[in-house]
Amino acid sequence: MRESITFHAIGTVHNSIDQPLRPDAFREVESQIVLDPDLIAGLTGLESGQRIMILFHFNRAGDYELLQHPRGDKTRPKRGVFALRSPRRPNGIGVTVVDLLTVESNILTVRGLDAINGTPVLDIKLEER
Repeated sequence: MRESITFHAIGTVHNSIDQPLRPDAFREVESQIVLDPDLIAGLTGLESGQRIMILFHFNRAGDYELLQHPRGDKTRPKRGVFALRSPRRPNGIGVTVVDLLTVESNILTVRGLDAINGTPVLDIKLEER
């Protein structure tokens, strides 16, 4: 039995990437996360130089398959979706640990987020060390 759960975006990703790329191509990409202004107090304690987790929705990923070729490379044997970082997942939830560059009001600038322009952000968490 699958329970229905509803999430609401807390912000949106803004960057120059309009099409999916290989995950390693995002390492140096800078993105801005524009957070809902009503949530600014929730950023208290976040500082430049920290590593944070961004949870987001793969809103343009399309249907999923339980077995997929890693990175779409048909020369590689299929693996289970839960053993991959594929955006084509049963719930379309992505998570990336990024470098926090700046926090200015409701805008976070980060490096390494593997999400494209317009991606809805679901949550932000400090990476535990």
